[in-house]
Amino acid sequence: MGNSAQRKIAPVLIALTLIFGAAKPCPAEMAELLQKLNLRAYPGRTIPLEFHGRMVEGGEVSLASFHGKVVLLNFWATWCAECRSEMPAFERLHREFSAHGLAVAGINARESTASIRAYGKELGLTFPLILDSSGKINSTYGVIGLPTTFLIARDGRAVALAVGPREWSGNPARAIIQALLAEPSAQKATR
Repeated sequence: MGNSAQRKIAPVLIALTLIFGAAKPCPAEMAELLQKLNLRAYPGRTIPLEFHGRMVEGGEVSLASFHGKVVLLNFWATWCAECRSEMPAFERLHREFSAHGLAVAGINARESTASIRAYGKELGLTFPLILDSSGKINSTYGVIGLPTTFLIARDGRAVALAVGPREWSGNPARAIIQALLAEPSAQKATR
């Protein structure tokens, strides 16, 4: 197919995707997407544990409050250099996909509200930053190194885990997020 024909067909394909939704990738396709970002997939219907926390800017948040959304849950600290390099990418994903159902949340362990607030302001972070002053949420999720990131599908199942930094600003990360956003959400809370 020539470039002219591709240019004519591309808008039609985009429109059809917006109208009917993108096809849900089969498990093999999702495994391939996860492998490109070096993410570890969860088996079958693994459901992440509930958590409750307070956001730096006030208000309570829980995993259940993200029901029906794709959740990118990142555990980080202000002193973590590798965490710092990921934060701008998370912010870009948040700005681009939150209106389509992506919820990005950063859980900070054992640091002061003032430190977290200053860090967020410095980096221009607008997604929720969650306090974990006792380390309970980190412990519940078995976090042993920072950064650690969990991906959770709209239906509440754990999809993948990354311990250590990843290239969240690249095409593989965007493809994973888009594939998860194309999946239907659960009718009832499964978390």
